[in-house]
Amino acid sequence: MVKLTHIDSSGDATMVDVSEKPESERIATAQAIVCMSAHTMDLLFAGELPKGDVLPVARVAGILGAKKTSELIPLCHPLSITKISIDFERVDGERLRVLSLCKVTGQTGVEMEALTAASVAALTIYDMCKAVDREIRIDNLMLCSKSGGKSGTWIRS
Repeated sequence: MVKLTHIDSSGDATMVDVSEKPESERIATAQAIVCMSAHTMDLLFAGELPKGDVLPVARVAGILGAKKTSELIPLCHPLSITKISIDFERVDGERLRVLSLCKVTGQTGVEMEALTAASVAALTIYDMCKAVDREIRIDNLMLCSKSGGKSGTWIRS
């Protein structure tokens, strides 16, 4: 039977003790896809949406989301993140890729921080565009890669 690391011998949820793990550089990337009408996408890139310039606000929101992950996800460790970046890529006329990268030197990974960053940035885009497009949706929130720690490097195929 697989032992779950967040469950103690009594079956109670617990934060994993990472004090014995060695520090290593850990990097994680994640993405979310924001789907919207071509008209909304054009307004977004022209900076003509009623709530203002969306992408800089979404970038800052994503960075803040990563920094607040341990306050949002109950069993996540607070981390001293050394780098957070949020990038945007227009996939086509109706899809925008939000890509986050988080980096830390520590005893536990930054996967949850990267996922939180991508999701909060995507939610901010949704919030700032919803006045002109009620059909917006967020798809494909996923971890894209991670490196560091005992398990090494993993890249989504």
